Amino acid sequence: MNHGIAFSKLSVLLGITAGILLANLAGAQTASTGVKLLQQNDRVRVELNGRLFTEYYFTNVPRPFLYPLLGPGDLPMTRDWPMKSDTDEEHDHPHHRSFWFAHGSVNGVDLWSEGKDSGKTLHTEFVTVRSGEKTGVIQTRNKWVNKEGATLCTDERTITFLTPGPGDERIIDFAITLQPAQGDLTLGDTKEGTMAVRLAETMRLKGKVGKGHIVNSEGQTDDATWGKRAKWCDYYGPVAGKTVGVAIFDHPANPRYPTWWHVRDYGLFAANPFGRHDFEKLTDKNAGDLVIPAGKSVTFRYRFVLHQGDEKSAKIAEAYEAYAKGQN
Repeated sequence: MNHGIAFSKLSVLLGITAGILLANLAGAQTASTGVKLLQQNDRVRVELNGRLFTEYYFTNVPRPFLYPLLGPGDLPMTRDWPMKSDTDEEHDHPHHRSFWFAHGSVNGVDLWSEGKDSGKTLHTEFVTVRSGEKTGVIQTRNKWVNKEGATLCTDERTITFLTPGPGDERIIDFAITLQPAQGDLTLGDTKEGTMAVRLAETMRLKGKVGKGHIVNSEGQTDDATWGKRAKWCDYYGPVAGKTVGVAIFDHPANPRYPTWWHVRDYGLFAANPFGRHDFEKLTDKNAGDLVIPAGKSVTFRYRFVLHQGDEKSAKIAEAYEAYAKGQN
């Protein structure tokens, strides 16, 4: 036997094997970076750099929603209930499902609550479910129906997830276009709405374990932020011993910018451009109505920043200015 030839063949074989292993390792590393969307029967799983960030639920639910929202360090930043039972959480407002868009008066129908007379937002189809190195995108079409199932309006929404920033901050851009189904559509004046999250119990302003704070772009804080207009609002507090926060940015092109904020001491955090008579204590109960004529549409855009620390350490004001100028 020629040992030199045998040794040469073995070297080639080992080289090929090592090459395959390195290629597989590189592929695994590539697969674990960026934003990966995994579509399932009832949800879309969203992973950031190989780790769960959130899931988009769209089937057999009163309205589509995101749950959980895992912030910097994978800390849970929204309440578990009613998606998951947790004895340490308040079981109020069962319609507060983590992250959602809804309104309490749509041609007079309540699509915010989940009572026997409430309407629903039903998923119709996916337009896009796309993973990417820098962003991942879920784009869907939906219909808003009353309790009898008649369609009030339709929406097309785009949810964009960005790869984490240098401070492990996580960003979600949410855009939604509403169009009447038949005749004019009235988004009625009510505080019950609209672009919302329900935060973790320890982040809330008040309550058994609440140690959070609220601040807005106008310098108002805590309870004074309710019903006020502002370009952005930030709600921060401790989770597992670390201070984290959620900031919501109102896009300058949105109708009625800057929006009013339906932000409560028990952890509800919502931008609502339709509740003027409630927020400003006006006698005209229709002061905040927004009518979308038949054949027309209206679009709203918001950015969510899940960050470490308070609004100052996270430089939320600076981040908002860059967002408003379209710089990021």
